[in-house]
Amino acid sequence: MTNADDLISLVRTYNPNSNQVLLRDAFAFGAEMHDGQFRHSGEPYFTHPAAVAGILAEQQMDDATLVTALLHDTIEDTKASFSEVEKRFGREIAELVDGVTKLTNLQLTSTQTKQAENFRKLFMATSRDLRVTLVKLADRLHNMRTIKSMRPDKQAQKARETMDIFAPLAGRMGMQWMREELEDLSFRVLNPEGRNSIIRRFITLQRETGDVVQKITADMRVELEKASITADVIGRAKKPYSIWRKMQEKEQGFSRLSDIYGFRIIVATEADCYRVLGAIHQRWRAVPGRFKDYISQPKSNGYRSIHTTVSGRDGKQVEVQIRTREMHEVAETGVAAHWSYKNGERVENRFAVDPVKWISSLTERLDEDQDHDEFLEAVKLEMYQDQVFCFTPKGDVIKLPRGATPIDFAYAIHTRIGSACVGAKVDGLRVPLWTRLKNGQSVDVITAEGQTPQATWIDIAVTGRAKTAIRRSLREEDRERFVRLGRELARVAFENVGKKSTDKALKTAAKALAIDGVEEMLARLGSAELTGRAVVTAIYPELEHAQGEVIDQRRAVVGLASDQVQQRGACCQPVPGERILGITFRGQGVVVHAIDCEALADYEDQPERWIDLHWHEGTHAAVNTVTFDATIANDSGVLGRICTLIGEQSANISDLKFIDRKPDYFRLLIDVDLRDAEHLHRIQTALEAESNVSTITRHKDPGLAALGAGTPRREG
Repeated sequence: MTNADDLISLVRTYNPNSNQVLLRDAFAFGAEMHDGQFRHSGEPYFTHPAAVAGILAEQQMDDATLVTALLHDTIEDTKASFSEVEKRFGREIAELVDGVTKLTNLQLTSTQTKQAENFRKLFMATSRDLRVTLVKLADRLHNMRTIKSMRPDKQAQKARETMDIFAPLAGRMGMQWMREELEDLSFRVLNPEGRNSIIRRFITLQRETGDVVQKITADMRVELEKASITADVIGRAKKPYSIWRKMQEKEQGFSRLSDIYGFRIIVATEADCYRVLGAIHQRWRAVPGRFKDYISQPKSNGYRSIHTTVSGRDGKQVEVQIRTREMHEVAETGVAAHWSYKNGERVENRFAVDPVKWISSLTERLDEDQDHDEFLEAVKLEMYQDQVFCFTPKGDVIKLPRGATPIDFAYAIHTRIGSACVGAKVDGLRVPLWTRLKNGQSVDVITAEGQTPQATWIDIAVTGRAKTAIRRSLREEDRERFVRLGRELARVAFENVGKKSTDKALKTAAKALAIDGVEEMLARLGSAELTGRAVVTAIYPELEHAQGEVIDQRRAVVGLASDQVQQRGACCQPVPGERILGITFRGQGVVVHAIDCEALADYEDQPERWIDLHWHEGTHAAVNTVTFDATIANDSGVLGRICTLIGEQSANISDLKFIDRKPDYFRLLIDVDLRDAEHLHRIQTALEAESNVSTITRHKDPGLAALGAGTPRREG
């Protein structure tokens, strides 16, 4: 906003009845108070409050909020006092300005103890009037838009604070547009190379495939016209940070991400939303597990929409959000919709949330007597992630983060219950321990005397409390087992290079690795915190880069008894380099599974059959078959090109099977014989880079768990 006329002109587009005299007075007072002050960029300081007011005017906020924005730094940075602002603009605006000043003074990146204190103050300030937070968010947004004028160290500090606190807060309040922009502006500062690489990939993708958004939008409009549905269809590529976060969470490269485009379909009525859903699902195949109905179950901030993901052109997955116009207004402005004006009247949007009720839902569980760790955990749970509320058999409510499992539930009740857990019933049905819990479910934890936490639980648990307790128990109760396994791993590692793992050699290795004692070193070796190669090369560094002979497949796995035979599980197809364990079958040996194999659920109540295993270190033969699930373009020469790519990586295709044929793409399973996890990654990366490959994933089938090992059964 360059002057008061610009601001008033913008406000009059949605609120012709606004108090122009009040706005002009505030503009003049703010400019006078900040006269002679300048920003890092050299601009007059008041350009900043004016820009903050402009951001809020674009959200169609009320006069009091806009005046607060214009004056939000006057009490802190100028000679203006609270009483002067109150006398000139009224008690309401003075308290709002004072509230923003207090939020500004919070040191949100200080020590943990102070951070807990400051969060309490933040919620106290916010609970009086949520408009304080709206002004502060707009203030931070403009500061991030103009951050380049600051010193690099200050830029990094502000960007990290924005990413950790202000962006999640905007998202929690339902202001997704602001959250996305704050995240992207922070991402630009914290990881410019990562952001630029994603933008470059987008440009390359658009050059290769054309404007995908326009094509898919046109396809959707055709389907809606066929169904006689009037709707606006809006498509866009997702923000670079959103894509980067998905890449990190899923540990996937850009080309393997399927839902990098999002589409919104806006209709007149709620009934039309479900009609649109039917039309979309009839035309394109829905992706299982990616459907959410926030219309029948709205979010706490008033958000309503139907989310679904479908396989669009060339098998590429796209996310579709379906909502009415009213729902869209709340989705854009979130809790701020309560103060929005249109045509001079406060917007009567039946989906807008009462901010007083909303903020009380955030603060009612934040007890003053909690210690700092518990308080911060509660705050972050409230602000940064969705929650699920589950019930004990007695009807007590247990609050957990979304994605929590029965193990987290058990530890939330008591550490003793968690450690003794052998299974769980959800709504009366027995479920695997890695089952993700949902809101309203009743969970009954099954315990057994003598049960101890399993190493696999670390990867299943979500809450910090559960993970900490599991690690502590494993350290205490499994130390002897880890030492025994570590001694065996050390023996094999030394023998592999023609040496012996004598007591003196082990003592020397522990000293070279700066580990306190041989037993501690062996315990780390047995718990996979240390590798056998690291122990050997601590004494014989010249062997670090030596190439060993190819390992005999019959001794590829370490940890078996001399009379035990092993075979890879057909369900998960583990390869050297991945964490594994074994399940014993009487008379048939040991079946080796990846540690995250879903088939292990069949044996979770039979811990006596589980064996800790490790792959033999060294070079393995390319005899480990892995199945890839690939979606490729239906075009001449594509399949031949894929086979060539696999062959160029020195891998053999042992089988190939088509499982879906469509006019524009094929889906097939490809069996490839590999050496190890690195070999697998190289092939997967090469296929991901091929433009005619839409998706390439590793295929796992828990239904094949019993192949070659007999039907799973209880032993004893």
